[in-house]
Amino acid sequence: MRREGAPRRLTVDGTVWLWNVRHRHPDCRTVLSLRRAEHRHAQLRLVFRDGPGRIVAGYPFGLGDVASTGGDVLNLNEPGVVRRFLGEAAARGLLPTAHGVREEDAWPLYDALTAPAGG
Repeated sequence: MRREGAPRRLTVDGTVWLWNVRHRHPDCRTVLSLRRAEHRHAQLRLVFRDGPGRIVAGYPFGLGDVASTGGDVLNLNEPGVVRRFLGEAAARGLLPTAHGVREEDAWPLYDALTAPAGG
């Protein structure tokens, strides 16, 4: 059984990424952390904060589920979903290139990934 919070591996275009999902309090947020295996100290944290129209945890949603009111539920524990967020972060130039942690609001990426096709 996998240890909760332990990094998982995802290979994209020959690059190995380590990622994990955690839920944090007191300000109720879910965090998807991504880093290249060879650059462990350059990390991107995509932060989903709870707020009006935004859902990050609680019944009927599970740990790692994020959604907007009336929108799609994305499960951050699924490698395919993480791959989509990684691709969107790369397209926006958000991937870290230097030592340190880069924290970004994840909702704009979510909105892009769940937008209806063609609009």
